[in-house]
Amino acid sequence: MNEQAGRPVVAGVDGNASSLLAVRWAAAEARRRGAGLRLVLAFDKDSLEYPQPLPTREELAEMAEMRGHRLLREAEDVARKVAPSLKVALDLRHEKPAQALLAISEDAGLLVLGPEQIRPLGRLLVGSVSIALAAHAKCPVAVVRSHVAEDDPPEEGPVVVGVDGSHTSDAALALAFEQASRRDATLVAVHTWDHVLPSALFDETEWTSNASDIEERESEVLAERLAGSQSQYPDVSVEHVVTRGKPAEVLLGYADRAQLLVVGTRGRGGFAGLLLGSTSQQVLSYALCPVIVARSPER
Repeated sequence: MNEQAGRPVVAGVDGNASSLLAVRWAAAEARRRGAGLRLVLAFDKDSLEYPQPLPTREELAEMAEMRGHRLLREAEDVARKVAPSLKVALDLRHEKPAQALLAISEDAGLLVLGPEQIRPLGRLLVGSVSIALAAHAKCPVAVVRSHVAEDDPPEEGPVVVGVDGSHTSDAALALAFEQASRRDATLVAVHTWDHVLPSALFDETEWTSNASDIEERESEVLAERLAGSQSQYPDVSVEHVVTRGKPAEVLLGYADRAQLLVVGTRGRGGFAGLLLGSTSQQVLSYALCPVIVARSPER
């Protein structure tokens, strides 16, 4: 059983357009799950100190509190337009946003973020806060951005999942099947392979490699990984994709036509970037559809 079942969907609110877009997506997701929605806005009072004759820290904190309540009410209005009967909780916290959301993730079914406003080459990238939360949160993390220009994320298309045979990709696969079933969508399971380095080694040692043999074996690996979940979700139509290439590049190609992309963490070490893994960081930054980073039970 999914340990996040029944837990609320949590969405971070900061007053930016990207966070309201994420709130709309989170409300629809909570409705699909039959769960509540918790809207969280956090600010750190210690960062509000300014020199005189500007307002004192206490006055600034009071102003920030009033603004926070207003932004939460606006976010609630946005959510109720998507799901009028949804149970919505408003949570204003006096701490740094990343710390607040990390603590709340302990009891959440999904944490939904709008990316920070970084926009090179026309795409809205994620910043350090989103990367850190995707790496360290105790529940799956969704990063939601506008699709093209300022359009809402797509509601049609397949659910795409990256499968590499690791424990974290097994968690991503389980979550992707669940999402595809809820959305009545096709699941595209993508497994990539790249034998550039082995080929170089084989050439040096006069061994031979056969690309068709490698692809056949990789297809078997993907089929083995999919077998258990397919029996659990017989209603989900699954497309198997086994191709040579770099994982992030291949996934991004499919994500541009998808309504959701699911990946695992796959990283190593205690720093945010290392723990998340390069493929997950790249798709979080460049995918045009929402991305969910799944959590494996042992992490």
